[in-house]
Amino acid sequence: MTVSFVIPCYRSEQTLPGVVREIQDTMSGLAAYEYEIILINDCSPDHTMDTIRSLCGDPGEAKRITGIDFTRNFGQHSALMAGLRESRGDVVICLDDDGQTPANEAGKLLEALENGADVAYARYGQKKHSLFRNFGSYLNEEMARFMLDKPKELIVSSYFAAKRYIVDDMIRYENSYPYVIGLVLRSTRNIVNVDVAHRSRTVGESGYSLKKLIALWMNGFTSFSVKPLRMATLIGGFSALIGFIYGIIVIIQKIVLPERVLGFSSLMAVLVFFGGMIMIMLGLIGEYVGRLYISINNSPQYVIREIVRDEKQAEERKLLTKDVKEGR
Repeated sequence: MTVSFVIPCYRSEQTLPGVVREIQDTMSGLAAYEYEIILINDCSPDHTMDTIRSLCGDPGEAKRITGIDFTRNFGQHSALMAGLRESRGDVVICLDDDGQTPANEAGKLLEALENGADVAYARYGQKKHSLFRNFGSYLNEEMARFMLDKPKELIVSSYFAAKRYIVDDMIRYENSYPYVIGLVLRSTRNIVNVDVAHRSRTVGESGYSLKKLIALWMNGFTSFSVKPLRMATLIGGFSALIGFIYGIIVIIQKIVLPERVLGFSSLMAVLVFFGGMIMIMLGLIGEYVGRLYISINNSPQYVIREIVRDEKQAEERKLLTKDVKEGR
């Protein structure tokens, strides 16, 4: 059985060699498995791609490591999709490039799949992220639970293992806004958690800014759920009900207290409230329509500038592709 390790890389020139070395040490103790490592450089501004080339050129491990270089920054989930499509393993394990996800505990994820699970997510007793990242993870969990019907007891993370047929279903998604958690949840509900440790970051800082987190949540909102539109309908109906009730109250006041002059401020408050609600609903609908437009125009998930392999590995890939096309 072969295990494919998929690692999106961004600003990880210092941490990536340690992560790869830990994978190699771990898999040397799991004799039942072969493995490959796929490193995807998401247009990192540092020398991450040079580090990947160096790792791919290691004579002892070159056949096991593949490097992919993007033309621009497409985001972590697009990088994962590229790695999943490149992978050939019976099992795929996705993890981070910063060393915080313990590669030496990959055996726990593999054991969970051997026991019948389709997907196994790492669950951390205590996350060593910053307060901002922990808050972002909490919001991501709640969003996935509400929008994607994620089971409440299931904890999702960037460190997970999936069987081949789940990965094959995930990579059928070719639209512009991939959201890996949504793809997993639509493929199977046979998902388990595995308790692993979480490490503190030793070098650099997280590549997730507030802007990137908001963009990620918008993918979850609009790419895999119509609940926001249903919420818009409910809110619009509730607002209309409030407006109707308020209109009745105004009429009654005019009948009961004809000398009372209705205030300009109350009228403006109502106009601002309903105007704001209308703009929110139109913006939400526009987000769906815009993403549909971009998808129809075949905007790519990612664009690959270069794939780095040694010559022998490249020849093996060609032979494998030829056998698949010929049905052998």
